[in-house]
Amino acid sequence: MRFFWKYKLDHIIFWSITIVFYAYVTTDLLDKAGAYQYWLNIFIRNGLLMLVCYINIYYLFPNFFKKNKYVLYSLFLFSCSLLYTALENMHDRQLYGYVLNNIYKRSFFSNTFYNFSIAIFYLGFTMALMLSKNWYKQHLLLQKIQVENLETELRYLKAQINPHFLFNSLNTIYFQIDKNNTEARTSLHKFSELLRYQLYECNEEQIAIEKEIEYLKSYIDLQRLRKQKNYNICFETDEDVCNFSVAPLLLISFVENAFKHVSSYTDKVNDIQVGLHRQNNYLLFDVVNSKNNNHLPVQESIGLKNVKRRLELLYANKHELCIQNKSSSYSVHLKLQVS
Repeated sequence: MRFFWKYKLDHIIFWSITIVFYAYVTTDLLDKAGAYQYWLNIFIRNGLLMLVCYINIYYLFPNFFKKNKYVLYSLFLFSCSLLYTALENMHDRQLYGYVLNNIYKRSFFSNTFYNFSIAIFYLGFTMALMLSKNWYKQHLLLQKIQVENLETELRYLKAQINPHFLFNSLNTIYFQIDKNNTEARTSLHKFSELLRYQLYECNEEQIAIEKEIEYLKSYIDLQRLRKQKNYNICFETDEDVCNFSVAPLLLISFVENAFKHVSSYTDKVNDIQVGLHRQNNYLLFDVVNSKNNNHLPVQESIGLKNVKRRLELLYANKHELCIQNKSSSYSVHLKLQVS
């Protein structure tokens, strides 16, 4: 099936059927106008239909309809229909009015209603086919994610430890650590907070952004304890990043990736910058880390692949993800519609 979609075999089949059918119903032109006019008519008519249909599918629909600009989309779609009608009217006038010498067809507007109807029909039909294909691909994606979730759940159940036992054990270890060893106590406390968040607070489809920020802060604080002094780790969040919800554990994979691939220079500072900002109804999330200057690209982790799939599923047409993998830095910019 991937081969079928990859090489646009559905497009080839559709237009082949369309052209063959039109060639069959207009065979009388071979005797009346000759082979040249017959094939020219087929080429012009179907070429114009392809033009307006693909303008709609690949430009108008993603840039206007998907972005909720319905009025502009309707105006441009109407303009495409008029464009096809005007160009086809010109050809019909030449073919039927002058080549076939039908004086009633010499008016520019003689076939306007028919040609406009054809344009509307093909625009609507090709749009229905495209939406059906997108629905089918989305359905396959949902099935794949459901299977992955089931497999993950099975692995989790096999390896599950009683949470109460786990936290009791962590508390026991915490109080066994010498009180003067503040770093070890702080690390264990941060780890306990992270674990509690994952086990108890991430069971809903949406979670308050304030909780997600606290989770990110705890994770970054824990990483600070592990890193040496020549690391500049900055976490910034604007005051207006509040009072909305996001999918839980959506942002952490990008932060984990930054700490995993951050540079390890000993003669200069290694940087990790994390920022959350709000712009109208969008959350802007940025993560930048320095890399060892070896010109080797950062390999995409399973966590990044998974979060990309979650974004496609949960925030389809509501997010923009830009990743720049440069020789000395790696940056992520996520723009997420939140309300």
